[in-house]
Amino acid sequence: MSEVYRLAELKDAEQLLEVTYRAYQLIRELGLHWPAANADLALIKDNITANECYVLEVDGAVVATITLSNEEEIRKFSPLPFVKWFATHPDYSNKGYGGKLLDWVEEHIILGKLGSPEVTLATAKKHPWLVEMYERRGYERFVELDPQNGDGIMYLLKKTLINKPQITQRG
Repeated sequence: MSEVYRLAELKDAEQLLEVTYRAYQLIRELGLHWPAANADLALIKDNITANECYVLEVDGAVVATITLSNEEEIRKFSPLPFVKWFATHPDYSNKGYGGKLLDWVEEHIILGKLGSPEVTLATAKKHPWLVEMYERRGYERFVELDPQNGDGIMYLLKKTLINKPQITQRG
């Protein structure tokens, strides 16, 4: 089984649409107004070109995705890198792929490429398990806001990324 972590390309748009649409079913059921939940092919393509959209590909199939946002809107809350549109195809959920991709982006992109010791993301208070999932992964709530769009309370969470010491062998 091969796993490939990479930037998404426009040729991935249809696979990303399926992954995102299927993964965000609960978001639609909760009535949350997240752009990714109702994205069409044009919005997926815009996300790929306007941001840094990363994918985890397993045996040639895109199974998970996450976006490092280049939008300025979030900067009024935090100058830190902001990740969004995190999704794992339901056929591959509970196999650790989403967590692997998030770990890879945190370590190789946020900490490694950008040199940022912290990262942020947002989620809804009313989602039944996302807040707790991110907190188990080391994220902490630091801003609570109501965007006045019907989503209710949203939390901005941040995580301090720890540079793990390199183990060197002496011989």
